Amino acid sequence: MTHNLLEGKRGIIFGAINEQSLAWAIAKQAHEEGAKIVLTNTPIALRFGKLQDLAKTLDAEIIPADATNEDDLKNLLVKAQESLGGKIDFILHAVAMSSNIRKKREYNNLNYTFYQQTLETSAISFHKLLQIAFELDAIAEYGSVVALTYIAAQRAYARYNDMSDAKALLESITRNFGMIYGEKKHVRINTISQSPTITTAGSGIDGFSTFFKISDYISPLGNASAQECAEFCVTLFSDYTRKITMQNIYHDGGFSTTGMSNKYIDFLENTNKI
Repeated sequence: MTHNLLEGKRGIIFGAINEQSLAWAIAKQAHEEGAKIVLTNTPIALRFGKLQDLAKTLDAEIIPADATNEDDLKNLLVKAQESLGGKIDFILHAVAMSSNIRKKREYNNLNYTFYQQTLETSAISFHKLLQIAFELDAIAEYGSVVALTYIAAQRAYARYNDMSDAKALLESITRNFGMIYGEKKHVRINTISQSPTITTAGSGIDGFSTFFKISDYISPLGNASAQECAEFCVTLFSDYTRKITMQNIYHDGGFSTTGMSNKYIDFLENTNKI
């Protein structure tokens, strides 16, 4: 069911690569709610992903951009406005990468070159995007920028590794830039802390399937799906949330505020895991 929440709005979606991407689901939902969008990802991701298929389905232009490259971001923001016919109403930042996780380096044995790349790609790219958008005045008044994060920014999570630091930095950028952008341009900036979701990126974390199961057992409402994340994200893009900014919003079925659930206690007792 759609409600035309984004009728007449223009948006940029970072990070869709295939059907398992949260950004893929969010792009589709934004389109269904009436938005015109531009899709973007790195040139290498465009070669190995399926973004061309999504673009055809949504009648969307693809503008390649490395989110860590300032020239690429300037080009993206200028060309997106030309393609969409005006200032941008919403942007999704769904960009994250950790070579330390891919190489199974533990947090107490990080490769620091990889660590810098994690921070640059997963968090500093967000600051670059916001700063360049601010300089170009590329986002419409009361526009909305949303980035995807995870509860490991607040709590220690084994095996989430240096991505925890990146997500903490991402949320700090949201607060600090949100104050400035709100005062100067009335632009909203928020993060969504999503449940563990079976995506290409998430599945690369060692033990992810166990993360997923435990979260689902503890959450009173169960894990939020990619589609449910897309539906929630669209509300943050819409005019119904014009006064929500600088927030980290948990979209996790109640996991973030549940200490222990009956369902999980029963599971542990019945399987003799304790």
